[in-house]
Amino acid sequence: MPDIHPIDAMTWSFEEGGVRFFLLNGRERALLIDSGMETRNARELAEGLTDLPLELLNTHADRDHIGSNGEFERVYMSPAEAVNYYKGNGGTGEIAPLWDGDVLDLGDRPLRIVALPGHTPGSIAVLDVKYRRLFSGDPVQTGRIFMFGPQREMHAYIHSLKRLEAMSSKFDRIYPSHAACPVLPTIIPQLISAAEAIVAGHAEGKTETGFGRPIRAYDMGVAAFLCDPA
Repeated sequence: MPDIHPIDAMTWSFEEGGVRFFLLNGRERALLIDSGMETRNARELAEGLTDLPLELLNTHADRDHIGSNGEFERVYMSPAEAVNYYKGNGGTGEIAPLWDGDVLDLGDRPLRIVALPGHTPGSIAVLDVKYRRLFSGDPVQTGRIFMFGPQREMHAYIHSLKRLEAMSSKFDRIYPSHAACPVLPTIIPQLISAAEAIVAGHAEGKTETGFGRPIRAYDMGVAAFLCDPA
């Protein structure tokens, strides 16, 4: 059972411990951003907080973000996540495709979709335009950023963050799915510098075993990057 914390009268965070997800209310409908890892009744919990029609959006399709997806027949998601969702993690239901720059309006609460490929091909962030918040999923955070395996790519990640940095005048706070929350937009150039140092071979890492495979862990201060050994 996640702990539920109000961010304001229209917004809540659901804290599972290792991962969090969010509920946003507009005037006409409500939106869950992700649905947890161990939680299987996120819809029920959200409907205890809002009487508006409820929809679901996934920032990406890793297992720790789709725990309650089975409660929904349709989920907003980048189509680039379909392989990860259906083949990788046994996802169900229909994908309602989201593209970079799309706007979901909950009713006097427009949400702009920002593509952030790198952590996964279809990772997205959600810009809460009116309240100047960014719900970033996994790419922007102070915790462990998974960058190992075939679907994750550091060069794409760096390009995504540079584009996000150019948009940073549009938000005052960032609400990640992991670790400290909220964080300031000043974290973005720090993450860029850290990722560039790793790609250039200027960072020291250590080889560990994680998730049944060897990985290379880089503690860069601002966050830890878990990468392929090479």
